[in-house]
Amino acid sequence: MRSRAENPKNLVQSVAKAFAVLRAFGPDLPELTVSEVAARTGHDRGTAFRLIHTLVGLGYLRAVPGGRRFRLTLKCLELGYAALSASDLPSHAQPLLRELVPEVADAGSLGVLEKGEVIYLARVEAGLERHGVVRRPGTRIGAYATALGQAILAWLPREEQVAQLECVPRVKLSDRTLTDLDALLARLDEVRQQGYAVSDGENAYGLRTVAAPVLDARGAPAAGVSLTIGGGRLPLADFVSLTAPRVRALAEELGTALRLSLGTIRSGGASE
Repeated sequence: MRSRAENPKNLVQSVAKAFAVLRAFGPDLPELTVSEVAARTGHDRGTAFRLIHTLVGLGYLRAVPGGRRFRLTLKCLELGYAALSASDLPSHAQPLLRELVPEVADAGSLGVLEKGEVIYLARVEAGLERHGVVRRPGTRIGAYATALGQAILAWLPREEQVAQLECVPRVKLSDRTLTDLDALLARLDEVRQQGYAVSDGENAYGLRTVAAPVLDARGAPAAGVSLTIGGGRLPLADFVSLTAPRVRALAEELGTALRLSLGTIRSGGASE
């Protein structure tokens, strides 16, 4: 069902146009004329002129000496500081996971990789108690046996993948658990190619999970996010079709936050 925010009837065009003006500026173009703003936003020149002078009056733009060019002011930082006030990734992930649980999945997780194990940093759960699975923040589990761990491992260089996989004993948690190194490395190649990892009862019978990596500014995996259901809720193919786009979008949103924060947001791992 379409959310209120997605309904075009609820979109205030003047607000959207004002934000388009602010986004027209960037590190490569810190100063713009009215005509340049109009060209970059698609607004006509009169609309661009009025929006610019409104934003000047509100303190978000200022005229450069000479009067023809404008630039962003430091007041724009206020728009970001409110979002960055909780300066760790779990604080940002928790409300996003709550939007997906229980509507889309029975559980949602954020985790990081450390010495061959996934450390769960945030967890939202509804209805998995009957499976006897506990994944509270701080819980550790071998990365080799989880979709979350495989999603993070898949974006590491090969030598680091091997090093991480050899950090912990690889034991079978179910008859579907991969423990052979070559088989795991082949799985990681598949995960990297498709953009997400899938587990069907590999670390706990009856659970299905889809996970994706949260990439930092270098394209390295800073963390991973996952969605899990009890197997009776949906067939595997339907679950993957439903959740893979959502998990990837969630991972991208958190990755964008990491990149834009320039280090202000931290992953919140045990080593930090």
